[in-house]
Amino acid sequence: MSFKKTSELIAISFGVAETGPNTFVQREVALQLDVLNNEIFIVLGVDLNPQTPDGIAGQDTATSASVTSTTQTAVQNLSNSNTIADSQLAIRGAGFVDGGVGFSRMASETYTGDLDYVAIISTNNFFIQLVGSGNLGAKGCDGRVFGYRARADSATYAALVQSEILSA
Repeated sequence: MSFKKTSELIAISFGVAETGPNTFVQREVALQLDVLNNEIFIVLGVDLNPQTPDGIAGQDTATSASVTSTTQTAVQNLSNSNTIADSQLAIRGAGFVDGGVGFSRMASETYTGDLDYVAIISTNNFFIQLVGSGNLGAKGCDGRVFGYRARADSATYAALVQSEILSA
């Protein structure tokens, strides 16, 4: 795979909010890539922060979010090859008379080993998905994607775009 870095580190901040409690929402973030010159975005890390779910006695609640390279119809997890990061905060309250016990599960913390990058986005945008479960109020999620712009050779660019689109 051949690509050449064309920018310094870029941090892209975003936020998304449910339109009502427990309602799936998705937001598109444009990268403004120069597709005529085979520009791609190399993702180095993601910080994904969904809001805390409601603590309701006797009820499970959760707030789930994901960042993907293609549009989705639900929050995704890492079994989807287009998922860059995902995160879930949950309160297990079923069977409890108080607010329950809180849990968090996330892949939003970037691997700290010897990786050149976390993901490559070859199309002109990425997407953030969010949904709550069992909450009384609408929830939101804020985050940041870290990376840089690069230019791929023609064969690499064609393979990346085809792979991203066909795996959507």
